Amino acid sequence: MKTSAKIILTIVFCTIVYSSAQAKTNVKESIVKIYTVCNRYNYYEPWQMRGQRRGTGSGCIISGNRILTNAHVIADQTFIQVKRAGQSKKYTAEVKIVAHECDLAILSVKDDSFFAGVKPLKIGKLSQVRDKVAVYGFPVGGDELCITEGVVSRIEHCAYTHSKAYLLSCQIDAPINPGNSGGPVIKNDKIIGIAFQAGGGENIGYMVPVPVINHFLQDIKDNKYDGIPDIGISYQKMENLDLRLKYSVNDNKSGLLINKIYPGSSAGGILKSGDVILSVDDKNIANDGTIEFRKNERTPFVYVIQNKYTNDFVKFKILRNNKIINTKIKLTNSVNFWRLVPHEQYDVVPTYYILGGMVFEPLTLDFLNEWGGDWNNDALKNLINYYYHGEISSERKEIVILVQVLADEINIGYHNWKYNVISYVNDQKISSIKDLVKAFEGYKGKYHTIVDERGYRIVLDRKKVEKNNQKILKKYKINFDRSKDLKIKLLKK
Repeated sequence: MKTSAKIILTIVFCTIVYSSAQAKTNVKESIVKIYTVCNRYNYYEPWQMRGQRRGTGSGCIISGNRILTNAHVIADQTFIQVKRAGQSKKYTAEVKIVAHECDLAILSVKDDSFFAGVKPLKIGKLSQVRDKVAVYGFPVGGDELCITEGVVSRIEHCAYTHSKAYLLSCQIDAPINPGNSGGPVIKNDKIIGIAFQAGGGENIGYMVPVPVINHFLQDIKDNKYDGIPDIGISYQKMENLDLRLKYSVNDNKSGLLINKIYPGSSAGGILKSGDVILSVDDKNIANDGTIEFRKNERTPFVYVIQNKYTNDFVKFKILRNNKIINTKIKLTNSVNFWRLVPHEQYDVVPTYYILGGMVFEPLTLDFLNEWGGDWNNDALKNLINYYYHGEISSERKEIVILVQVLADEINIGYHNWKYNVISYVNDQKISSIKDLVKAFEGYKGKYHTIVDERGYRIVLDRKKVEKNNQKILKKYKINFDRSKDLKIKLLKK
């Protein structure tokens, strides 16, 4: 967790472990404190920033003069400094590669003297339950390195707080506090995890495990991050006997029932609704959707897919109409690509479009966060429902909302309109904000007509809009009527 000025500093009790689990001096020398200045966009007024915030986190030096840390430690950064444990000098650092999905990032330091005399840490193996580990980092409450001891208590998939991606993780009973994030979890002087989030109970923390770290490091060998693959299907467990009998899954078989294939999925035209997935890459899938990834240890079948890389192939054995079919699918999609409302976004400019004082943007979790930490209760229920239950379809790729109306004479009567979900513009069905822009800018009629999902209408004189658009922008000190990505899309059109 990244700390900020708003967090009340607490003194964290750090137990120095004088046992075989304690790291040697060279391990301590590889631990880094990270100082981040960040600036996020205001999604209610998406053309401007919120203002600087400062926070700290942890990291460690690995091969190639690289610093490994969490993505959330440096998300939306504008300036980064780093300092090695036991030293006083801070060095300017830069983000080399960031992977928000798996909450990992690589930093670089141009001044090679930062790395003088340090021995990079090596990556170890996936932990076993009950392994003793040591967590290294800089939790709030002091500038000195803190080392806490714990035990690996669980290995399973969970939702990563930063990205909401459902990935393999390891639970440990060593406390992880604000500032610890990005620090290594060490066993036998090797990295067996990166601390990244606290759990719901006392002394429960989570680390990004070795398979996810190795996948990230292998992925970025070409100096770019391609992502964690996803198959792009909706499926359900088959623990109910009658459900299995209906689809001819007898006692000798088990698997998952496919409900739908998402638009754009690489499984399109290969898998079908009603298919039963029996195995993936020769690993049998149980009726609860798990596979055995180590002896007597199980995790969701997506683990097999997530261990592959973009454009790899994965083998499926499926049951269709009581016949077994073997097939393979090329993995071209990344996790969560199918979402109608994206999870929180980082290091990107929000998409927006302004016409006649009407401010439009796609619905995102970032926008819902404008209601504050209790947005689950305070935001509009229909928007919350789209976030939790919306799925892309051929008819709808985004939820486009009217965020607010910049008051002007040409839009009198609509000044209090906000948060409307847009269904039609000039009789054109709106599937994405790109559709909305085209519907406005390709229209030659007298009146622009905007219809929301309840049937309410906004009518604007097209010529008045064209005449007053720049004046409205100037009045509200807005430089551009749209985000840069929409400019690029229109140039390509």
